[in-house]
Amino acid sequence: MAESLSGLRRNRIHRALSRPNLLMGADRELVLITGLAAVILIFVVLTAYSALFGVAVWVVIVGLLRMMAKSDPLMRQVYIRHISYKPYYKATTSPWRRY
Repeated sequence: MAESLSGLRRNRIHRALSRPNLLMGADRELVLITGLAAVILIFVVLTAYSALFGVAVWVVIVGLLRMMAKSDPLMRQVYIRHISYKPYYKATTSPWRRY
């Protein structure tokens, strides 16, 4: 038994392959989408007030997204999976059971 345990092969798991894909400490896609929305706001209205408002909104939203990613980096994927579930599942033995 001792020989079989010592002969186990060890594989390394690199951190870069198992870490969540974050940008600026928040979910990458959400940061990019909010940045795009802020840039669109700034360039559509094209005033100094809209530029200040767009940057302020983006900074606040990125801060909130960072807090969200700090609690759970995969929260967006979990929420998307959650809303895809049905609100009620009947208590049956199998999904293919005839009623």
